[in-house]
Amino acid sequence: MENMFVQGRVVTPEQLDWIRGLMRAHPDWGRYRLSQHIAQQWDWRNAVGQLKDMAARTMLLKLERRSLLALPARQLSRSVGSRKAVPANPAEPSLFTEPPIGGPLQALGPLTIQLVDEPALRQRLRQVLSAHHYLGYQRAVGQNLSYLVWDRHNRLLAALVFGAAAWKCASRDLWIGWNQLSRQAHLHHVVNNMRFMILPWVKVPGLGSHLLGAVARRLVQDWPQKYGHPIYLLETFVERDRFEGTCYRGANWIWVGQTQGRSRNDTQRSLQVPCKDVFVYPLVRNCRSSLQEHSEPMSWRPSLKNFPSL
Repeated sequence: MENMFVQGRVVTPEQLDWIRGLMRAHPDWGRYRLSQHIAQQWDWRNAVGQLKDMAARTMLLKLERRSLLALPARQLSRSVGSRKAVPANPAEPSLFTEPPIGGPLQALGPLTIQLVDEPALRQRLRQVLSAHHYLGYQRAVGQNLSYLVWDRHNRLLAALVFGAAAWKCASRDLWIGWNQLSRQAHLHHVVNNMRFMILPWVKVPGLGSHLLGAVARRLVQDWPQKYGHPIYLLETFVERDRFEGTCYRGANWIWVGQTQGRSRNDTQRSLQVPCKDVFVYPLVRNCRSSLQEHSEPMSWRPSLKNFPSL
């Protein structure tokens, strides 16, 4: 067996045999314990020294999909950290009785963009997304950041979630000029806007586009502070049958194409999912060339040309 490239690193036949031996020696270990131990033994960390146990777990899943090992059964959990999407919950009436918020955008400011970095804020994010977003709430896996946006009167206006970029997207990759090797090398510099929701009682013209620009400005500061590397490009996928992507277009996001109506798990090319418009937003002036280089560019200072002030 030859070396494999899995989850951004080379896995040798000897390492694969070691993982199999680890599983035989510890049949009582679950997937979490295995991934933690592998990351520790391989000293698999991000740029700021945090253990990449989620990357190790994803690697194990990919090895299992290739029929190279058999993982222990998933352990059921009742915690709010479950990855299963939580549907709208009408049993939370407090989220449905807020008074309308309207008027001009200027009347709301100054706005507060709050990083979701503590349990109370994560619970609030979960509540509003599960109650009001059509996809519900789903905990982001791997590198991710979330934000809540409040107005001058401390009224919640919106929620945004950013996480790992799609592994493959033909229209995005073509726009960047990626081949497989350059995508593997630089995918961590692309971040996906997984959720963007303005609460349904907020009817303020221009708010969506304004928030996309303002939060992007925060993101280019917060992401390297937490994960130790810069980001050069944002991406998002907008369901064509539901939305027109007006706020993304208004915030100068670039339409680069459409998805082909298949999910990432559709190995047989038979599962039909909604087609989506693909939008991207460069965060640096030399975005495409930076994403094609074999090394980090000398400067990754963000371009603030299209970022509105708060």
